[in-house]
Amino acid sequence: MMDRTEHRPPCVVVTGVAGIGKTTVARLLAQRLAVPFADGDDFHSPAHIAKMSAGTPLDDADRRPWLESIGRWLHEHDVAGTGAVVACSALKRRYRDTLRTACPDAFFLHLTADRELLASRLRRRHGHFMPGSLLDSQLATLEPLEPDERGAQLDAAPTPGALADLAADLLARQL
Repeated sequence: MMDRTEHRPPCVVVTGVAGIGKTTVARLLAQRLAVPFADGDDFHSPAHIAKMSAGTPLDDADRRPWLESIGRWLHEHDVAGTGAVVACSALKRRYRDTLRTACPDAFFLHLTADRELLASRLRRRHGHFMPGSLLDSQLATLEPLEPDERGAQLDAAPTPGALADLAADLLARQL
């Protein structure tokens, strides 16, 4: 049994709206931390992917089983002591609360950028089910981290590699 005073790899949720770079940054961060990585998009049901592909945002009822599934994945890695990094929009406080219920020590790394940068990135992105037309609904839904939430906010303008380095340094100092 691992002593809780020993260093345990963190469970990190990289959050933000579409086009922010969650998946790329999360994958790089997981490599730097030497922990498992998951893309929250892989937890969506085919019906949800079809809905978003058609330009219809998911509602809270759609998101609940998706978030619970991601939460279970985080919980399994937390209990195993392996740590993990997952890319997951987690735009609202209540969504993050669902993840935190499953993994109370989760650290939320919220990536931010202005609308113009996001729209530019989405225009260049091909082969993804999330259309750029849903950006405004995501920005309207977004609830930034609150002071009592365990996490940090980073501007997503730097390169993904630079962001992963910043995040790894931040986690090393805070955890």
